Amino acid sequence: MAERSRAAVGVTHGGATSKPPPAHEADEVTDDGGTAKSDGPDTAQLAQEGTATAKPAAPELHSGHKIAKRYRLEECVTRLDGFSSWRAVDEKLRRAVGVHILPAGHPRARRVLAAARSAALLGDPRFVQVLDAVEGDELVYVVHEWLPDSTPLSELLIGGPLPAHEAYQLVAQVAQAVAAAHQEGLSHLLISPAAVLRTGSGQYRIRGLAVSAALRGVTSDHPQQADTEAIGALLYACLTQRWPYDEDAYGLSGVGTLARGTLVAPEQVRAGVHRGLSELAMRALVSDGATASRQEQPCATPEELAAAVARLPRVRPPEAHFDAPRAHPHATNRQGGYGWRGEPAAGGEGGHLTGPLGPNTPPALPGRTGAALKWGVSALLIAALGLGSWQVSETLMNREPPTDKGASQPEEETGDRPDGEPVEIVDAVDFDPQGDGSENPEVVARAYDGDPESFWYTRNYYDHPEFGRLKPGAGLILDLGKRRQVSSVKAHFEGRTSAELLVAPESTVGMPTSYGSFQHVTENTGPDLTYGAEEPLTTQYVLIWLTELPQATDGNYRGRITEIQVTG
Repeated sequence: MAERSRAAVGVTHGGATSKPPPAHEADEVTDDGGTAKSDGPDTAQLAQEGTATAKPAAPELHSGHKIAKRYRLEECVTRLDGFSSWRAVDEKLRRAVGVHILPAGHPRARRVLAAARSAALLGDPRFVQVLDAVEGDELVYVVHEWLPDSTPLSELLIGGPLPAHEAYQLVAQVAQAVAAAHQEGLSHLLISPAAVLRTGSGQYRIRGLAVSAALRGVTSDHPQQADTEAIGALLYACLTQRWPYDEDAYGLSGVGTLARGTLVAPEQVRAGVHRGLSELAMRALVSDGATASRQEQPCATPEELAAAVARLPRVRPPEAHFDAPRAHPHATNRQGGYGWRGEPAAGGEGGHLTGPLGPNTPPALPGRTGAALKWGVSALLIAALGLGSWQVSETLMNREPPTDKGASQPEEETGDRPDGEPVEIVDAVDFDPQGDGSENPEVVARAYDGDPESFWYTRNYYDHPEFGRLKPGAGLILDLGKRRQVSSVKAHFEGRTSAELLVAPESTVGMPTSYGSFQHVTENTGPDLTYGAEEPLTTQYVLIWLTELPQATDGNYRGRITEIQVTG
């Protein structure tokens, strides 16, 4: 089996060279649609598992085959080392699932069952959830979530390194999730760009907790260090679009040949890398006590890495163009000073003002010239005030009395921008692409009928606000009849609800049928979702997408949209 070659890529600092941790296998199980490749199991691991001799062949399964009279197999995505992984349909709940299948006599079957049951008990939504783990009909099978709207990190990195704020979000979410798993005695051991998924809402999910390693027979004497290094490798790849080992992997070029045997920091591989994240990746990739930073110690556990991420100043995304504050045209002067909001002006020295008008106040005119100028300006001001007072009194005395209907003030006197014109919602449909396609369609019109007392509502979901962990969300698609300019959207909910606003691209023909066909605009958690922009969007279809539901009085979770308003 081809292993990751790490022996030649030690981490050096201050003359010390550290040996990398034991290599994992080059490719791991893909759970949600990826295709795994493997040259076969590692010989040492097979001996450890007692599988150096012939092992049971994978079950002869095919598309359409049913497991436990419930799970209909649709497509085989992995078949190796005596097991197979499938995309399937749970016919009882009418949803897509993934299934790993082994013969009951497989030497790792007991370990896979134990790992799956332990992962299912964790119940952390940051991991792809194990839904079932059963032995029957001479088979062992593990059923897990299927996330069709998610994208593996390995595919995201094909287009280039991630922006700094995306890399920050990824390492923060993954480190916190893996730290929580280790607190419960669970390790992953096969974290890689193929095992981390980004959902349509921008959250990261980790697949294969404990189960992938059990299927492949991967073990480690230092599981916390192994998982920490793997997260560091993820961050390194996100910042550089390089894999921090000798060999190419996951569509990324290995950095070993560039580094000449020494692992260099991401900021040395690619210009413009966020320095704090670069140092964090090196601290996670260090082993055997060597350090990648003169100031900071290496991170040996996911918990230490999560704490180090929390100490970093938060990396925020760049502001959208319509949200950026506009500079006042006279906010600064060429000699420094303070701007219109009190910030130090460009080229000026911040801190404090000296004197009543600041350090750059021009000096007063000296002698009789200055005195004469002062008297002249004063006389002009007095004359202007007298003239202005006379004109105001004339206007008040000669003003026409108001008519019965009243007079509207000219728009230029108020200075207020007129509100946008309401955009008619011609039609709307419930949108449930990961469920059975139906979320109370008969009451959809109540969400935009102008009556705040009526509402559209989702089904009841149990145990968890994220749709009972059955699907990533559901919502309403609004049809505006034709391509219209949209400057604002307001959606009001009953209860604290997490929701996103998405729109179909201007070129869209026909109502979209998948979440990925929409473009994300904004999101919010609260009693409403509001969007407004100075430059309108052009679209025909608007999606209000609910991701987390409020708890109802009966203890279940249910979403309600009471009113939606669109203006152009």
